[in-house]
Amino acid sequence: ILVCGCLIAILTYGPRSSLGLFMTPLSHDNGWGRDVVATALAIQVLMWGVGQPLAGAIADRFGIAPVLSGGVLLYAAGLVIMAHVTSPLMLQLSAGLIFGIGLSGCSFNLVLAAFGKLLPEQWRGIALGAGTAAGSFGQFVFAPFSVALIDNFGWQPALIVFAVLMLFVVPFALV
Repeated sequence: ILVCGCLIAILTYGPRSSLGLFMTPLSHDNGWGRDVVATALAIQVLMWGVGQPLAGAIADRFGIAPVLSGGVLLYAAGLVIMAHVTSPLMLQLSAGLIFGIGLSGCSFNLVLAAFGKLLPEQWRGIALGAGTAAGSFGQFVFAPFSVALIDNFGWQPALIVFAVLMLFVVPFALV
């Protein structure tokens, strides 16, 4: 449970934290100012925050695994659509709305809740620390990985790679 939860935290928080690296190429290729991408990312953060209590309530009722799996599928869909955007509205819907709602259902907040529910009391402190550290480690790992993908393959393939990586979360969530 601890290993899978930490892998989920790494995989879900890493790409989200590296989205700023996509701002310049995404804006340049579409002829947009930074404000367009920044607005989409602001919508994402709002949706992530608004969606977390709802995701938690659904997880309490139906279980954490289905919420994590559904959230990661929305997250991946948002990334795929983001790779093919042609308008600011499309970016706001993909990177903002869909990605943000997906993130609320699969980010480390639910992983930490799972640790609290599924692990014995003597493991909870270690698990909560490890899960939080794993999210931070995702930020650390995905920043250079993002730069390497963007530099070598372009920003669109990089987003598709991230979407595929998100699909690895589903089996980890089912453990």
